[in-house]
Amino acid sequence: MESTAAGPTRVPPQPVGTRVRLAEPPGTTPVVLDGTTLDTPGVVRLADGAAVPVVPPRALARARRSWEAAERLAAAGRMYGRGTGVGAHRSVTVDAADAAGHGLRLLRSHAGGAGDPLPARQVRAMLAVRANQLLAGGSGIQPAFATALAEALRLGVHPAVHEYGGLGTGDLTALAETGLTLIGERPWLGTAVPAAAAFPAGSAVSAGATVSAGRAADGLPAPLTLWPGDALALLSSNALTLGQAALACHDLDVLLCASHAVTALSLAAVSGSPEAYAAPVHALRPYPGVARAAAEVRRLLALPDRRRGGGRRIQDPFGFRAFPQAHGPALDAVAHLGGILDVEINCPSENPLIALGEANEANEANESEGDEEVEGGEGGEGGEGGEGNAGATVYHHGGFYAAPLGLALDGLNLAVLGTAQLSAARLTALGRPDLTGLPGFLAAGPASSSGTMILEYTATSALAELRAAAAAPASAGHAVLSHGLEESASFAGQAARQSLRAAHAYRTVLACELVTAVRALRLHPEPPRSPAFVHAAAVLPADTADRPLTADVATAAELLAELAQL
Repeated sequence: MESTAAGPTRVPPQPVGTRVRLAEPPGTTPVVLDGTTLDTPGVVRLADGAAVPVVPPRALARARRSWEAAERLAAAGRMYGRGTGVGAHRSVTVDAADAAGHGLRLLRSHAGGAGDPLPARQVRAMLAVRANQLLAGGSGIQPAFATALAEALRLGVHPAVHEYGGLGTGDLTALAETGLTLIGERPWLGTAVPAAAAFPAGSAVSAGATVSAGRAADGLPAPLTLWPGDALALLSSNALTLGQAALACHDLDVLLCASHAVTALSLAAVSGSPEAYAAPVHALRPYPGVARAAAEVRRLLALPDRRRGGGRRIQDPFGFRAFPQAHGPALDAVAHLGGILDVEINCPSENPLIALGEANEANEANESEGDEEVEGGEGGEGGEGGEGNAGATVYHHGGFYAAPLGLALDGLNLAVLGTAQLSAARLTALGRPDLTGLPGFLAAGPASSSGTMILEYTATSALAELRAAAAAPASAGHAVLSHGLEESASFAGQAARQSLRAAHAYRTVLACELVTAVRALRLHPEPPRSPAFVHAAAVLPADTADRPLTADVATAAELLAELAQL
């Protein structure tokens, strides 16, 4: 994830689980899929239909060299999954005459996912990640599979993928379902976007490096022919988990940044002490995330770096006084996850791995120099290939075991829980007359009015969901599979789904705090003139009478992405 001094680069999020409106043409902003440079914002833009993929010829040439090398290596000696069965059947030799049938059976038998079909946004994120991984040149698959995945993204269609099946050692069921769709055995979902709508004349994409795996008469990606070795090469990836993790990382990053503005409003509403945010406090205990959280609140409230008089109390409750210390680890955790995603999305992790060798580096350098001149033609052939295969080697390994990813997700979930708990605590504080000097629960009208009382319950309910997602780290799971050959799993897929749930719940907790803080500041004798308050107050309803607050919370949830950019 690209970062700046102000934090990771973000794009406006869609609510967790939102389906892409596939009837609309995708965006025309290009996102390059080259196996080396895709980042989390790029995955999110492709998942949300806000961009189209572009595959440079050099990336296709690399994929073609990998495919040719795999064919040569498989012919020279037995290779797992090509000349053998898989899992506990690794010692079973596949008859050469049955090689194509073996791959087809592998896809069909592994397409055993269960549960609900996943939202289009998550499936599209998987397609983007898998296409980019295949272009990294370690899979040995036909280049047409990478371009077909990119074609599906451009056309706005996706395979049906079910939620259960992966354990953080390869998203086998999800990618098998994808494979059957790519070869025409299963239908595409969504409404295909006509080519003219997908690439308006004169657009950056129509003039740039577009590639095509072929398009059928109905506008859908043309079915691919499965070659020996393609099946396992496609399956050997955690692409779904990585796509879900990228979406969760992005959404949580936005919410964590929005929390700075929401906390600043709550601090102002209780006339809180700025001492806990003073620069010297954090210079003497220099944790990056903690210091950043304090600095953001100072900036949003235009507080001085050093003490110039305290607040109404000598010490505030933890929700205000310990916010930097609770929130900072979450900022660090989301940055750590972003770094892991940058690695995983852009590296080949297939087993077996085709390492192209030193000769490939020379080819890469030559192709990079000529990219601008050759981009824009058909990319299905992937360049000449052929050269540079002599130094290729096949390795059998465990790079698909996604422990670094699973642990990072678990850590982020726990860190988000910590800061969300303080958000709920601030919400409670905003309803206390002894802290605000305002009516209990910020009520207006008769003394028995309830005001924002119910938002404590709503936020606590969402917090309980977040706690359930974080309290049992997925990485603590255990599995013994395939006759005992696979005696462990990372459960990164489960951790990614927990992160998506955490983001959904955290958004509600913050939205409840925002509604309450804005109401408190409206009742405050001296409401602030900060951009956060002015912006939120202009959008949230001003009516303080007892009434349903569901719409207020929904509006506040939409505002969070805007507050994150302040």
